[in-house]
Amino acid sequence: MSRFVGVANTGDIPPGEVAVVEAEGRSLCVGHCEDGTWGAIDNVCTHDGGVLGEGELEDCLVECPRHGARFDLVTGEVRALPAVFPVNAYPVRVIDGRVEVDLGVPTKELEIG
Repeated sequence: MSRFVGVANTGDIPPGEVAVVEAEGRSLCVGHCEDGTWGAIDNVCTHDGGVLGEGELEDCLVECPRHGARFDLVTGEVRALPAVFPVNAYPVRVIDGRVEVDLGVPTKELEIG
């Protein structure tokens, strides 16, 4: 079930930037890709616990500031080592200048075996 929660105004996160956002007890990395796409993923790197919202965003990939692992901001998939497990990703929509994240069910559940 969808449960969209307002987390920021569009002007708060310029294109090419990410921000740490707290919503309903969750720490999220919310970003605005250069192409206009918005994304939200869990804010903790699955490799070593780095804060993804403090990393760099390029081509809709967030780079962990600790060891350089990269995650797709929309899908949560790993795009560069040393991380091997994805992060949860959440649907994002923009309504009337407000960025909303669906905290219902993540689009990609963390798969640790």
